[in-house]
Amino acid sequence: MPAPAVWTALADPHRRAIVALLLERPRPVGEIVEACGLSQPSTSKHLRVLREAGLVDVEQEAQRRVYRLEPGPVAELDAWLEPYRRLWNDRLDALGRRLDAHAPEDDEPAKD
Repeated sequence: MPAPAVWTALADPHRRAIVALLLERPRPVGEIVEACGLSQPSTSKHLRVLREAGLVDVEQEAQRRVYRLEPGPVAELDAWLEPYRRLWNDRLDALGRRLDAHAPEDDEPAKD
């Protein structure tokens, strides 16, 4: 099961937006600030929470701090969610079969 800090970090919509940005590629803080529309101090606080949860790592490149997503905790979340994903897929498949079985025939006029 993923660490409680991972769940806490991902509970915030701003931090989820940062994770989504970093999913595309590593980014310097300035890019994250601009893309999220948050202040630099607020963005830094969110990045600190994500870093402490192990979701992101930071690397100093000259004068820039570049953040990247850490795949380990994300893979752990994915593995934990797998049984639930299968449950929902099975249920949605069953719903689709039921709807298909009760769908009107193409040659019947629509009822209003």
